[in-house]
Amino acid sequence: MKVLQVDSGREWRGGQNQVRLLSRELARAGDVDQVLATKRGSELARRAAGEGVTVAGLPWALGLDPRAAWWLRRLVTHFRPHIIHVHDSHALALARWARAWRRRLPRLLAHRRVDFPVRPGSGWHRADAVVAVSEGVKRVLTGNGLPAARITVVPDGIDPGEIRQSATRPLDIRARLRLPPGTPLAVNVAALVDHKDHRTLLGAARAARAQAPDLHWAIAGDGELQRSLEAEIERQELGDRVHLLGYVEEADALIREGDVFVMSSKEEGMGSVVLHALALEKPVVATAAGGLPEVVPAEWLVPVGDAEALGARVIQALQHVSRVPFPERFTARAMAESILALYRSLA
Repeated sequence: MKVLQVDSGREWRGGQNQVRLLSRELARAGDVDQVLATKRGSELARRAAGEGVTVAGLPWALGLDPRAAWWLRRLVTHFRPHIIHVHDSHALALARWARAWRRRLPRLLAHRRVDFPVRPGSGWHRADAVVAVSEGVKRVLTGNGLPAARITVVPDGIDPGEIRQSATRPLDIRARLRLPPGTPLAVNVAALVDHKDHRTLLGAARAARAQAPDLHWAIAGDGELQRSLEAEIERQELGDRVHLLGYVEEADALIREGDVFVMSSKEEGMGSVVLHALALEKPVVATAAGGLPEVVPAEWLVPVGDAEALGARVIQALQHVSRVPFPERFTARAMAESILALYRSLA
């Protein structure tokens, strides 16, 4: 069975890491003749190729880059895949055009990792099948008119051993922030974009300050809202407690060195970074957004946008540390096995 994976690869976030893991596990399984088409020289291309995945680098500078579309069309013509598996909206648009030139159309599988609405008549409605990473994402898709029978829920997966190994590299975050050893630390790892709702996280830090004056908050990530969040931290006089770290390469080490992991999203397909925290046996406090309730135990969930409840639950987690065994269904191997079964049903 020939499968063409397509991801624009123009950034390196949780979705791209999921593509890497899926492609790696499928390459190891040996049941699939697979090519990953992504941006030439991207982090995804580099990491996937380093793990034995066949990568076709495309000149993909824009979301709907006509050069990438032309090269993708050539790749479809010469590789002749049975299935084209796309992993983002731009990849979906280009793949639909590229496969239209084939007399016998490859089946088109679209992977949806966010719980944003989809427009009527968009490419998501025209895919042969759709993978949703959570029941929450599936509810959004069916609410937007996609037939439930066309949607398969396959949770994101990670390699727990890889995460634990990655986390062994010392970051010494408290020393970097000039904090005393043992200072309580809540950690968030997320792009600084609207749906991650860092303003609620700042509200939680403000609300928790009176009850836990020594609690610090470390936020790892970059994005379009960085300057506005810096201004908000200054306005709320939280600069001595909330630390914007920017992009952190050693994110797993940061999670390991923290005391509790926090997600404040108002929309979240699943939040694969939460799986990293669970693999590192860290308590997770999160809003009940999207697919997060399918991963985080109910007692550690708070309503979306409720900053006071989020702050209180973080303090509670610091005082009552609990260990949750890592669920096998959230491994990369389990994810790949489910996707492979879906490939077989499509082909």
